[in-house]
Amino acid sequence: MASIEALAGTLRKLATSGMKPKDLLAAVRQQHPEATKKEVVRAAFYALIESHGTSPEETQSLHSFAIGERAVDEERDVRPAKLRGKKGKRAPEGGTAAH
Repeated sequence: MASIEALAGTLRKLATSGMKPKDLLAAVRQQHPEATKKEVVRAAFYALIESHGTSPEETQSLHSFAIGERAVDEERDVRPAKLRGKKGKRAPEGGTAAH
């Protein structure tokens, strides 16, 4: 498993303006074949946080990749929860509840 720093360094070197996220992921996986998509996305966020003196185009490319790919993963895992009704005592019909 590649470290997050190594993946972030690779992302910084490979990210270019206008590069598609799929192409960037494929380029990173050529150098780090064992890296998962989740690890690459985390490394992209890490690279953004640690980006000192990088070009705005490179930063924008990393940002677009990280946000876009994170959202794709989150949308797949989200399942609507069934709402349960309240359980409790109800007042009998036609009468009042005893206190």
